[in-house]
Amino acid sequence: MTSVGTGDGGIGGSGEGHDASRLWHITLSVSGKPAPLSDVRRGLEQLAHDHPFLLTSRYADDHAEIRYWEEARDLHDAAAVALRLWGEHRSSAQLPPWEIVGLEVIDRATYHQRVAEGYGPPPAHPVGVHPF
Repeated sequence: MTSVGTGDGGIGGSGEGHDASRLWHITLSVSGKPAPLSDVRRGLEQLAHDHPFLLTSRYADDHAEIRYWEEARDLHDAAAVALRLWGEHRSSAQLPPWEIVGLEVIDRATYHQRVAEGYGPPPAHPVGVHPF
């Protein structure tokens, strides 16, 4: 898990009350044994339908990357939801039995700062499910 501070003295802090929800940009990476590409695509499309905040997914026959925005109180809550996403939707979306191999959670301000400075994840264009 990666956490990135916003330069205000705390990790992802904004000086807001602890109960205020914030937006977090999530990048979840999964991998495992190869599966038919059509099955992987169909599963990711179903996941996007089930999880409406999903921005984009990229996939190959043995790995995938899912990027989306999550609303949560803090980084820990956002990461906990992200770490449950794949497992909770594995059956309903018929996702491959892959494991989570990477997770990045950054706050909205850090995401936009990275994009503006030309590094970090580029904006998710086009939105949807795409092969690598």
